[in-house]
Amino acid sequence: MKINHFLIMGTLILSSLTLSAQKGQLKGKITDPEGAPIEWATISIPRLGMATKADSIGNYELPPIPAGSYQLKVSFIGFETKLLSVTIVERVVQVKNLELNASSNRLNSVVVTGTRTARRKSESPIAVHILDSRTFDITQSNTLADGLCFQPGLRMETDCQTCNYSQLRMNGLGGSYSQILINSRPVFSSLMSLYGLEQIPANMIDRVEIVKGGGSVLYGSSAIAGTVNILTKEPRKSSFTLSNNSSLIGNKTWDHFFNANLTAINDEQNAGVSLFASHRNRDSYDANGDGFSEMPILQNNSFGFNSFFKLSPQDKLEINGWSINEERKGGNKLDLQADKADQSEYRLHHILVAGFNYERQAKDKSSSFSIYSSAQNTKRTHYTGINQIDAWGHTKNYSVQNGVQYNYISSEFLNGKNTFTAGVENQYEYTFDEIKAYDYLIDQQVNLFGAFLQSDWEVTRKLTLLSGLRLNKSNRMDNMVLTPRLSALYKIGHETQWRTSYARGFKAPQALETAMHMAFAGGGVSVIRTDANLIAETSNSLNSSLDFNRASEHMIYGFTLDGFFTRLYNTFVLEEIGIDQNNNQQLLRKNGGNSSVRGVTVEGRLNYDQKIQLETGLTLQKSTYDQAVSWSSDLPGTKQYLRSPDLYGYYTLSFWPQNPFNAVLSGVLTGPMQVPHFAGAPGIDQDVLYTSPTFLENNIKLSYTCTLKQIKQDLQFHIGIQNMFNQYQRDFDTGKNRDSNYIYGPSRPRTFFLGLKFGLM
Repeated sequence: MKINHFLIMGTLILSSLTLSAQKGQLKGKITDPEGAPIEWATISIPRLGMATKADSIGNYELPPIPAGSYQLKVSFIGFETKLLSVTIVERVVQVKNLELNASSNRLNSVVVTGTRTARRKSESPIAVHILDSRTFDITQSNTLADGLCFQPGLRMETDCQTCNYSQLRMNGLGGSYSQILINSRPVFSSLMSLYGLEQIPANMIDRVEIVKGGGSVLYGSSAIAGTVNILTKEPRKSSFTLSNNSSLIGNKTWDHFFNANLTAINDEQNAGVSLFASHRNRDSYDANGDGFSEMPILQNNSFGFNSFFKLSPQDKLEINGWSINEERKGGNKLDLQADKADQSEYRLHHILVAGFNYERQAKDKSSSFSIYSSAQNTKRTHYTGINQIDAWGHTKNYSVQNGVQYNYISSEFLNGKNTFTAGVENQYEYTFDEIKAYDYLIDQQVNLFGAFLQSDWEVTRKLTLLSGLRLNKSNRMDNMVLTPRLSALYKIGHETQWRTSYARGFKAPQALETAMHMAFAGGGVSVIRTDANLIAETSNSLNSSLDFNRASEHMIYGFTLDGFFTRLYNTFVLEEIGIDQNNNQQLLRKNGGNSSVRGVTVEGRLNYDQKIQLETGLTLQKSTYDQAVSWSSDLPGTKQYLRSPDLYGYYTLSFWPQNPFNAVLSGVLTGPMQVPHFAGAPGIDQDVLYTSPTFLENNIKLSYTCTLKQIKQDLQFHIGIQNMFNQYQRDFDTGKNRDSNYIYGPSRPRTFFLGLKFGLM
């Protein structure tokens, strides 16, 4: 018995050793194209039912594998699944490092706006939304303004039927509460905000990073509602693209775009430049046949570049610049000079923007230092008048920002990792705007100094705490202002993240973009004056969101639930104060009482086998003043924010997004809102607060892409309809005495479009 026992034991040991000898091992590291590790990626051999996950720095190691040939599968949320063949050799440890490309759902893109440092989107304690070139393309958004409405919590609004100036409303707050950045610098001035979102062509944009709520106060004032960071095209590989799109608006007005992009990278990959150019030509559109336009004539020429130079492995210099020249004219008798018309608005803009950023990184990547500067200069000739009055005006506006920033990574900070960021910056803006006929003059200098300190502390793998403080000093205010922020990210497993943030913000007492626009009302113009006793507006903001994403072999899906609350103190309001000697309406910007904005945004996303992709968002919110605001001298005031719907949202639904043929449905929902309507136009005898209807603007785009193999370039044809059910305002005022601010809903009627694109796509 003992002999048999030993024989059995020996046989088992020998069999075990033999099986072990017939196995090999596989290990390595999973990274993205930029070399950043992808933690928690799944590495599997489906045939054997064997799987493992990468650790927090992307390393993986599979259990011993029987010798033979297998298919290896690597997948992670936000990246394209990778399949490759591997051959396992007995007693050999193979090292196979793998690179995953980001998929179109952008769940794991690298973002910079939330923390002023590069962070993977899923790791950022501040929720950052990304609007990239794909969304511009599938929704046929030719300008930045067209594309911004396809983001949760954002709404683009047209505020004048004569010149079509627009503003971005974020989380229910007006345009002046959103900080617009260009390549992370706040040189997008109040004057540029009037028309700039429509002036920027989509082909110059690499992506737009959006932070909602006060979590972005480290960028300075005007970030109470959030921050929109416009990042221009970056040079990544040598290529070119030419495109043309022609649209027929309301069956009678043409709108033509021609775009060109060229990127060149040297062989050493240490220098590159991206060039972009755009030309737009649009005729005027008259919706009601009264001879006065609802959409003005537009001619726009834009050109720009973005370049980089790697001076050494540790030193990088980035230089960018662009120009916009735009002419727009609305009203009637558009073939004549503006002051020969019965009613007209004319704008001629010349805009130049430039900037540079120099960054030096330590050899061990534990610290970095950057120095940056950016500037913009705008010259504008404009006319706003009725009955041939000599109401020409001239505008000069320029702004300059300079700053330095230092980042230090402490790998052993209380058993965690902490990235410290500190910096100082100064922003100066000068605005001169004058129309002598209306005794209108803005001659304003704003100098804002800021110093900031931030701690981005990864306490554990599950918990990250972000705290920051900015010290602000404006020449428009007597005292310095401290704006703190505190945010937290907590990971609930690998698929769910919870974020929450608090921030305090402020807005200096200065002329805002709406003060630089004159509307027509009551047979004259509406002029905004600024109260000499205007004091700063301050805010407290709270945001909390739950983010869930799950990936399987065939599907990626998820949702986000985001709640927001902002309390404003000494809120800026506009109140009518009568008419002047020229029968022009006077509006006074003053401090009202306090007000609150609260709401919730729900987002959903799904991608099934790269055959169907859905993205959607819906916002429910309420914006109210504590005390009624008297918008009209003839009517009682209202506590409801004007032009602020309680419901709005969007959707994009793509079919076969990775195939040569692609079909996309998209839409924008705008719920009812209160719109002021001033008397003066024919049939409008008294001021009215009108409640607008609900609009659902639906679009369709069909495209086909083929590859010209002989020259290795792509050719794409596309056709489609925007606002295909013609959801458009039906009750525009008529005649020269119209209230030009009485405009609401979608910015265009039913529009047919077609075009083509040639190059590397």
